[in-house]
Order: sequence, then structure tokens, then C-alpha cells
Amino acid sequence: MEAPGSRADRFLNAQVSVLHFHERVLEEARDDSHPLLERVKFLAISHANLDEFFEVHVSGLRNQREGTLIGTAGLLPDGRTPSEALTMVERVVRPILEAQDECWVHLRRLLSDNGIHVLETRALTAEQRTYTRDYFEREVFPVLTPLAVDPGHPFPHISHLSLNLAVVLDHPEAGERFARLKIPQNLPRLVQLPPVNQDPESPEPTVHPPVSFVWLETLIAEHLDLLFPGVPVRASYAFRVTRDADQAIQEHDSIDLLASVQESLRERAWGVVVRVEAEHEMPVSLRTRLLEELEASDAITDARSAPLGRRDLMALASVDRPDLKYPPFVPRIPPSLAPGEDIFAAIKRRDILLHHPFDSFAPVVQFIEAAAADPDVLAIKQTLYRVGKNSPIVQALVRARQNDKQVAVLVELKARGDEENNIEWAQTLESEGVHVAYGLMGLKTHCKTTLVVRREPDGLRRYVHLATGNYNATTARMYTDIGYFTCRPEIGADMTDLFNTLTGYSRKDQYRALLVSPRSWRRRLVELIDREMSWQARGEPGRIVIKVNGLTDPRIIDLLYRASNAGVSIDLLVRGMCCLRPGVKGLSENIRVTSVLGRFLEHSRIFYFRNGGNEETFLGSADLMPRNLDRRIEVVFPVLDEGWRSYLRDHVLRLYLRDTARARALKPAGTYARLSPKRKGELSVDAQQALLAAARSGA
Repeated sequence: MEAPGSRADRFLNAQVSVLHFHERVLEEARDDSHPLLERVKFLAISHANLDEFFEVHVSGLRNQREGTLIGTAGLLPDGRTPSEALTMVERVVRPILEAQDECWVHLRRLLSDNGIHVLETRALTAEQRTYTRDYFEREVFPVLTPLAVDPGHPFPHISHLSLNLAVVLDHPEAGERFARLKIPQNLPRLVQLPPVNQDPESPEPTVHPPVSFVWLETLIAEHLDLLFPGVPVRASYAFRVTRDADQAIQEHDSIDLLASVQESLRERAWGVVVRVEAEHEMPVSLRTRLLEELEASDAITDARSAPLGRRDLMALASVDRPDLKYPPFVPRIPPSLAPGEDIFAAIKRRDILLHHPFDSFAPVVQFIEAAAADPDVLAIKQTLYRVGKNSPIVQALVRARQNDKQVAVLVELKARGDEENNIEWAQTLESEGVHVAYGLMGLKTHCKTTLVVRREPDGLRRYVHLATGNYNATTARMYTDIGYFTCRPEIGADMTDLFNTLTGYSRKDQYRALLVSPRSWRRRLVELIDREMSWQARGEPGRIVIKVNGLTDPRIIDLLYRASNAGVSIDLLVRGMCCLRPGVKGLSENIRVTSVLGRFLEHSRIFYFRNGGNEETFLGSADLMPRNLDRRIEVVFPVLDEGWRSYLRDHVLRLYLRDTARARALKPAGTYARLSPKRKGELSVDAQQALLAAARSGA
């Protein structure tokens, strides 16, 4: 049942909501309460985010526009056409791009004030110039390939997100000529220069000696005379292309999924150009020619301040300046899971919850490694979505197979951005004799699950790990996620049924404890929200708290509106995209939406329902978006241990709802406003810092 009001009244535009999230990330780069190099990282992340926005969201709108039929079927949930949404997106994104440029100018000045110099070539000393010429001749020149563009040399293919120089030449016979030079992606984008010899009359050396860098493309531009001997170089300008990465993978019974994903990756390199970035100084005539050659007249074009592609600023995070970074911390390891302890005995005593990164990810790796080595373990089954490079978990799975255990792994090949890595891991596992599945037809497997079957004196016991985040030891240090160990029989039996579905032809709609998309999670979520309305009608306060990364599903949003109008108190912690309009009289006046951004990327999904005092709390891999509810295999699971339910309610959800340092409230119009302490003189609450402090103290 739809809530009252037009679509535009009920739903915020999804793409604009994504842009507002990217805007909030950029605000963190401008926030001087963060250490300087952390601010630089936030700026790099904001640039990477916008790259993805263009390659996925803008491409998606363009694809919808091209395939839209006349009538309401072509409308977006907020009632706009894809063309209208594209116009709105371009209007909203422009100020963000300008703010990125301004932010870099400011941060670069602060970096210089702190002895970290990102230099233009004209600012180099004679000694540094000698070094850069030698570096160019030795490390760069051999890998460069200048490509002429003329009737005998067709315009070259410009690969996705590659950085290029458009070089204008004065050819002695042919006059003005144009060449393209691709900046090598396998060389450091920021080239570190040798330290400048200190003046012997200067004061004592500083604790942190200065360090200098130069952008690779400016270093190359300075030495174009070596690439084009005998042909004067008039000018060079950097440009960058973003292509459509929102391409559907062909899936049907007659096509091998691995081959289909590999073909999709090849096609992506030739995707339609959706964005062209060029330096401000590039003449309009040259920019026009580029657009013609790229067949990109419909692309969004940006005339930007150099450097382009500032996602590569992430390299500055490796500069050895601990005074300009967050203080390091050592994640907590529960005593029962300390190295050398019997992890199976610990899980048998009680369910174990790990709140990453405050709790170490090491016990998760230890769990797989222990299972691989334990002679009583008969089988290990696992889903892998984003694994990362040099994965200790994959290595443990290989050892398990070498130890003659049955090992079955579902590797999701369609994990966007990780396809090549996952293909490599799938082939590695297969070569070691592991049973590898690639996923279900038409569905992306997004759940994070592990099942270990162990022989014990009283029979076979199933040990389970369920999580909100990936089996990735690197991101586990940067994302907030929750993992849960249990050996409860009903969950173990459900996991057996789930893996039979994932690796075989089994189809199951109802599980004992688990809620699995696309079959049962949406249905059960509707029941849980309806139940809070029933409690409210009976005089018991209805209460819902949900923490997710995205909320865009129209049916769930309409149901939350109904619950609000029934008097249910609803708090939504939505990190990113949110299409619900909170605080609208007669629609959503009992709904509050908060977004928290901080040192760690919020990634956990938590669902709390008061249930008349008999509280229920669920964790899982699913956000509240149509893809998670209807087009993915997701697992949401109940927290059956009362102590852990209390922890999630009192030490996680309530803490985040009190955050006044990193939280922003969503307003009805779709904008966000920072929260601050309600009373003068009251200290701000920073949920992530409070959880870090608790981890340090062992609380």
C-alpha cells in the first residue's frame, strides 16, 4: 500500500542522494578536526567516489533513458524521467567538483606548511631538475608510446579512467599536428624527489625532514622534447575519460558465467564515454576535437584545475608522518579467542560477536586456519565476495583441501570492481581441487557466510560464522562491520540448506532462523514493521532502529511511512543513499534519519524491533534497496544471545544515535545538517572514538 502524496513528495532522488553522500565525504576532507594526511585521504576517496558515480550511476541513467518506453514504466521512483534526473545530477555535481578543486588548493598549502611539498616543475631546484631528467630517461621514457593522430594514424582508443596528454606539435612540413600520450599506470603517479641538501648554516634539522613530490604527468610534459626530437612542442594538456561500467552480464543456461564475466570486462574497456575531464587551459577547439574523436558529444565535460584524477593522492598516506595521521590502535582480541585458545571450544561455550575494527579480524582468519588444520573437521563451506589480494583466508582454504577436507566455495564473480581478482581466486581454488561455484543465475551472492562441519564425541557439530562485511583482512581494519560465531543447531541446519542452494539445485523459501533474500527477507521485514504498528495500536510503544548503508526501496519506504503515521518511533542510521523524506508532517514526522561519517567507513547492518518489550535484533549483509531485497542472495540472522542483543542496543545503536561529532541529520528536502550538542558547554559524542576507547580499555 502506497503512502499518500505524489512520488516526488514521498521519495528523494536516488542519484542526488548519492551525490549528497559524496559531498559529506568531501566535508570530512575540509574538516580541520581530522589530522592533515587523513583529510588528504578523504579528498582522494571523494574523487574515487565520483569516478564510480559517473561510471555507474550516470551510465545507468543514460542506459535507462535510451531504453525507456513512453509511459510511467520509464519513470524513476521519485517520478522523474531519466533525462530529468540527468539534468538535475549535472546541476548538483558542478559545485562538488569546484569544491574538490578548492579543497586541494587548501590542503596542498597546508601540506607544504608541514614539509610535504607537491611541486610544479617550475619550482624545482637545479638538483631536482637533474634528478627528474635522469628519472625520466631511466624509468619513464622506455615505457612511453606517443601516438600520432593524422590521416595515416587513426585516433587511438582511450581506456577507462586513464590519464593522457594531448600534445600539440609544430611539424616542420605538415604544420600543426596532434599526438596522444598515455601516462603509464604501472609507475608511481607521485614521483618522490631526493631530499634537498640542507644549508649548513640553517638551524638544527627538524624532527621530520621535508619530502617533495612531482606529478608524473608534469614530469613527462617537461621532457617531451626527448619524445619528439626535431619537432617543436607547442603545448600539452592532460585529459581523462570515464566510460560506462554499468553493463549487464549475459546470464542464461547456455553461457558459461566465467566466460561471460571475462567478456563483460573486455567490453567495459570499450564502454560509451560518459565523462571527459580536461585541464582548464586546454583550448576549446582542442576540447571539441577530443569530444568528436571520442564520439562523446553527449558526455558530461569538466574543465578542471590540474591535477586530474586526484584519487591518486591516496599515495601520500604512506608518507612517514605519524604526527599528521590518526594515532595507531591495536584491535581488541577477546581472551577466549587469543592465539593458542581452542576457538571451537570458545564458540561452543557461547555465541561470540566481533565488532570490527574495534575487535580484531584475526579470530576470523584463525577460525578458517584452525578448521583447515583440525583433523576432526570434515568440511568447510564459504561464500567470498570481495576478498582482496594475498588473502590469508583463501590460503587457509587451499591448505584445508591439501589436508583432504571437503572444501566448497562460492566465489561471486560479479562483484563490481573485483571481478578480475575474484576470477583469479576462483581459478586458484579450482586448481587445488576445491569445489568452486560462481553464483546463481540472475542473482548476485552478497551474503558473508562460513560453515565448518566437525566430528565430535557426541556427533557432528556445525560451526558457523555470519557477517555484515567481507572476508577481507584489509578492509576489516577500515570498515565497521560485525561478525558472529555460533554453533546453534538451527542456524547450522539453515546453513547446510543455504549452501545446498548455492552449490546445487536445491530451492528453499523458508529457513528455521535465517532470513534469506530474495525469498524470505522482504516478507519477514514487512511482518516485523507491521508488528510494531500492532503493538502501537495496543498501547505499547512501537520502536524501530535500523542501521544500513542505503535505503531506496519504495515499498519499504512506504511501509515505514505507514508505521510513522501509526505512531511508531523510527530511527534510521543510513550512511549513504536514502530516498525517504523524514520529518514531513502527515507522512514521516516520527522518522529521523542520521548519517555518520568518521575515521572508519560505516558498513554494518543492524535491525532492532522493540516487539512489546520482547526485543528482537538482526544482523546481516543486506541494505534496504531493491537489489538487496530482490536480486541478491543476502543473509540476515537473529542475534539469539541476550547479552549481545543488549550490547548492540546499548553500546552501538544508542551510541550512534547520540553522536554529535560525526553525525548529520537528513532534512525533508534531501539536504543534511551537522548535529551538535543540545546544551551549551556539553561535549560532543563521537561514536567511533567512544568504541575505540572502549576497545583500548578492554571494556
